[in-house]
Amino acid sequence: MAAKDELAESLNDLFTSVSTMVKSELQGTTNHMELLEKMNLRVAEEYKGFGDVASGLSVFVEQLKSKAGSFDEYVKQIDVIDQQVTEFEAVVSVLDRYVAMLESKVQSVYHNPSSS
Repeated sequence: MAAKDELAESLNDLFTSVSTMVKSELQGTTNHMELLEKMNLRVAEEYKGFGDVASGLSVFVEQLKSKAGSFDEYVKQIDVIDQQVTEFEAVVSVLDRYVAMLESKVQSVYHNPSSS
């Protein structure tokens, strides 16, 4: 009977050792899973921050587009004013030549009063 007890005790020790080994392996796997979960949560937080930044940038770009659209009207007005100034300069140039011609005639009448 002592041999059976010894065999039973050895088998019990074997099962206990195998059980301990399996528990250790499972604990290691559980630890790895917990670490991966924490890493995933951290990465998710980081990307959420990037999403918030991207969302903010999107709003900012839309605001800039809106402002640029309102500047288009001012640019059109400036173009119209520029065209009017160009036309005004042409009229001033014509008037300047006309005044110069009149001055020339007046000077020639004063210098040659008998030819009038």
